[in-house]
Parts: sequence; structure tokens; C-alpha cells
Amino acid sequence: MAISKSELQALTSAEKLSVIEFLWDDLTASPEPWQLPEWIRQEADRRRAEMDQPDFGLTHDEVWSRIDADDE
Repeated sequence: MAISKSELQALTSAEKLSVIEFLWDDLTASPEPWQLPEWIRQEADRRRAEMDQPDFGLTHDEVWSRIDADDE
């Protein structure tokens, strides 16, 4: 069964998520090995290096301060 791009685009958001879930489950259940594209490996390396920076992200207190500010 072939599905065209226009058929996929016509799906509701919930239907698209169901398709994604099915595809992901099918990929992970397959004994066939698969390789990530090089661009994904490069992006993962870039993000890992970014997280190693001392000023990356927020402290626990900063996160809770923002959450508390949103509640006001």
C-alpha cells in the first residue's frame, strides 16, 4: 500500500501522530539494522558539546522561579 504525500498531509494531527507511532514501533521491532544519517550524528555531537558548556541551561532555582512567575 503506497501513501502519497498529499494523503499524509490531509490527515488530522492525531492521525499523523498515530502513523508516526506505528512507524517508530515497526522500526524498533525490526531485526534489520539501520544507520542514522550522518547529519543526525553531527547534530547530536553539536548538542552534546553545547551541553558541556558551563553556562548551558538553567539552574534548578531558575526553572522554579520561571514556573512560579507564570503562576502569578
